[in-house]
Amino acid sequence: MFTTNVGSVDRMARIIIGLVLLAVAYFYQTGVGMWIVGIVGVVLIGTALMRTCPAYSLLGMSTCKLEKK
Repeated sequence: MFTTNVGSVDRMARIIIGLVLLAVAYFYQTGVGMWIVGIVGVVLIGTALMRTCPAYSLLGMSTCKLEKK
């Protein structure tokens, strides 16, 4: 289905930043900027939970450690 390309450190950073952005959007409710900040926060949390980032896939990037066989 989707390839995992978001590593553990990247995942935690996305969750923390996403939660901060959602808090900012909630507490500073001022127009369109609030919605943009909130949507970015939701996207960051979503990509962290799914462990895949479409932008990373398009750019051929990954922050996951390679598995040794």
